[in-house]
Amino acid sequence: MRVALDATYSLGAELTGIGVYSRRVIEELTALRPDDRFLLAYRSNRWLRALREPRPSGNCRRVPLWAGRRAELFHGLNQRLPSGRMRCAVTTFHDLFVMTGKYSTPEFQRKFTGLARDAAARSDLIIAISEFTAGQVVDRLGYPRERIRVVPHGVDPPAPLSPAAIEQFRRNQGWEGRTVFLHVGAIQERKNIVRLTEAFEQLPGDPLLVLAGGAGFGAEAIEERVSRSRARDRILRLGYVDSTTRAALYRSATALAFPSLEEGFGLPALEAMAAGLPVLTSDRSALPEAAGEAALLVNPEDPEAIRDGLQRLAADETLRRRLTEQGLERAAEFTWRRAAEGAWQAYEAALA
Repeated sequence: MRVALDATYSLGAELTGIGVYSRRVIEELTALRPDDRFLLAYRSNRWLRALREPRPSGNCRRVPLWAGRRAELFHGLNQRLPSGRMRCAVTTFHDLFVMTGKYSTPEFQRKFTGLARDAAARSDLIIAISEFTAGQVVDRLGYPRERIRVVPHGVDPPAPLSPAAIEQFRRNQGWEGRTVFLHVGAIQERKNIVRLTEAFEQLPGDPLLVLAGGAGFGAEAIEERVSRSRARDRILRLGYVDSTTRAALYRSATALAFPSLEEGFGLPALEAMAAGLPVLTSDRSALPEAAGEAALLVNPEDPEAIRDGLQRLAADETLRRRLTEQGLERAAEFTWRRAAEGAWQAYEAALA
């Protein structure tokens, strides 16, 4: 079979979550199906860059996006499809929170909604990365549930560090003897950082809160609230960090604090688990589905519940050890090979 995939977002050294998904699914699919042929299709703004990149395997070649429409099946990896007719189309939907209008500009909401509706209307089958996202596709796009397959992301464990390297990293950061809560993700309203700040500033002692992520929608108001927190001297804003630094943070913090209001999957929670870091996260959207029983779940709209959870993690070493063990087991269930196998099964169902 010849399959085309929109590989536009798979290029680059430091990838977004959708970029990681695109690259890793392509890598695993081409390895999983060596006798099939894959067309890696790129939008015009990435075409010249794509020509300079090595191919992941010998059974794939690079083509402009329009040429991918000629394949037996086209897979849109980022909840959109190219214009024009295709023989069979599958689209992956990651989340639809932008359609609510609460977490983006009106202009971006309109553009996003239009692309999502178009992709759903022209897809023979949809891959959703969680049951939560599948429900959104049904409720917000009117897509039939029987034509949706849930195929979760995989998780690559962050790069390992020796105990000595971890201690050195903590010394370099000035974290020795301190409790360190880490948040990984863009500084935006959806990530619930204002309530996390309200919870954190009520904690006893001198813990640290480390915010690792670039500015997103609503960042100005969040930065203003953090800057006037009575705990502002203990809230470290690192901005965007590369994958090497992010791995060191996961390996060196005390716990991940990720009380997001809405996630289609919740990759930072599982990345932290894969690094052996205890996790506090939300009891809603896709986060309970991803975390299972391996995280401390709290009501993200209640700062006192977040505070109590953080305090438990800071004080209870037995709890942290249990969550570490359960988290490692949970993260091991999510592999990119399974994601590729699920995608191929979705292709077969779409063609059938």
